[in-house]
Amino acid sequence: MPLGHTGRIPGARECSYDPGTTPSTRARPAGMTMETFMKIEDWLLEILACPKCHAPLRVDDAASELVCTGADCGLAYPVRDDIPVLLIDEARDPAAGSVRE
Repeated sequence: MPLGHTGRIPGARECSYDPGTTPSTRARPAGMTMETFMKIEDWLLEILACPKCHAPLRVDDAASELVCTGADCGLAYPVRDDIPVLLIDEARDPAAGSVRE
């Protein structure tokens, strides 16, 4: 590092990221367990659509999934660490009871 360089970017904000935290140690609303808590912002849910049929998605908190509302589709997409995984290959087909292959 050159002399006088502090290792900071001028004008950058401080980050409160704590690498010791995980989704299970972050604050949750009272009464919510990790199994029932999934944070998907309303504005994001409004613009997300099923990658297969383009129908809207609904939240299934109990399964931590986003479920397609399309009558002929119905795929359930996992949400991992509050991030929707909208990959058809990762989706579960509730009618078949398993992950698509």
